[in-house]
Amino acid sequence: MNVTLKIWRQKNATDTGKFETYDMKDINDHMSFLELVDVLNEKLEQEGKEPVHFDHDCREGICGSCAMYINGRPHGPMKGTTACQLHMRHFKEGETITVEPWRARAFPVIKDLMVDRSAFDRIIQAGGYISVNTGGVPDANEIPVSKDIADEAFNAATCIACGACVAACKNASAMLFVSAKISQLALLPQGQVERERRAELMISQMDAEGFGACSNTQACSAECPKEIDMLNIARMNREFLKAKVGSRAQEIH
Repeated sequence: MNVTLKIWRQKNATDTGKFETYDMKDINDHMSFLELVDVLNEKLEQEGKEPVHFDHDCREGICGSCAMYINGRPHGPMKGTTACQLHMRHFKEGETITVEPWRARAFPVIKDLMVDRSAFDRIIQAGGYISVNTGGVPDANEIPVSKDIADEAFNAATCIACGACVAACKNASAMLFVSAKISQLALLPQGQVERERRAELMISQMDAEGFGACSNTQACSAECPKEIDMLNIARMNREFLKAKVGSRAQEIH
């Protein structure tokens, strides 16, 4: 198949950047989208030109590195699919495919399609952890947890922190990501030690990083490759309210 790639090229965070167009001919429709970019880069290197910079790692849809807009949608047109698992057979012959980096103040462009998503790491460092005492502690599998709660916590934990929720939101909100990371710990016994302040600390860091407020359009969940449920945001809000009420009560006493 033949397609045209219209790719954003930007030297660094301060460069204005621009789109460049590349004609790709005789492409195998079974290859993944990232393999298509690999083919383009091989072609550019053979021509003595600089290849397109983009993030990737596992290429199995579980690491969240392949962060890019494809035709105006995070990770591309397929629901519940990362860019590395998107295949060329889902595009039309002769189609022009526009590729851009995530667009968010909290995700500054490093180069071309690469953005700095370390803001997510700092949010996790602020409160996305549990206390584990050394010594004769019981094995986690010995702590009774109902299946419904375990399933809900697991579903929240499937978030791969790719940033598609931020890219999809008109306010560049990170609330779906933050709520998933809060939920996966708040639901389980192991996460109760820091529960009082976890939401307060993580949301405070989220705001400090420059992410916007929730737009309530549900675009984040619709574009999430792991289809994280919006109910996690409601749970995060409850956790935050309880933390603030508890903090206020301590101040009064």
